[in-house]
Amino acid sequence: MSEPEQEVHEGPIKTPKQLIWTVLASFVLPVIAIILLVNYVALGTKPAAGTDALGPQAVAQRLQPVGRIEIRDASAPAVVRTGEQVYQAACTACHAAGVAGSPKTGDTAAWAVRIKTGYPALLSSALKGKGAMAAQGGGEYSDHEVGLAVVYLANKSGGKFEEPKAPAPAAAAASAPK
Repeated sequence: MSEPEQEVHEGPIKTPKQLIWTVLASFVLPVIAIILLVNYVALGTKPAAGTDALGPQAVAQRLQPVGRIEIRDASAPAVVRTGEQVYQAACTACHAAGVAGSPKTGDTAAWAVRIKTGYPALLSSALKGKGAMAAQGGGEYSDHEVGLAVVYLANKSGGKFEEPKAPAPAAAAASAPK
């Protein structure tokens, strides 16, 4: 019997020079690929599509204070604003344009039903809030100033209310905003 013939196995690398190039390429090419990926990820600004979340203006807006502290002199004389001043500052934004169903200033038909309920009902609605209107009592304006604004607004819209009298000094200090 004869010995079985051994199969000769030949690979793609036939010379030592090819072996050296293959070994070098197997180490160098991945290192180069890693370096290119790191540079792509780390260098340069790559803004997200449609957002400016990291822009200086957006960051400054997120870092602004949540609230503020206002220190007032308790012995300073109270300045009572007129009904028109309070209306211009707090009421005109909605009542001038009729926003969120609020009756427009000067619309006598819309105000007629409300004026019939009387000044106390209108003042109560302004102080406690009604519908989309936020409560005005206990805010920046005293109850008396809100009452002056109610009279101003109602009279501009067909009412004939008299301005409420200023409260006594002790009552005014109790209802003044703190």
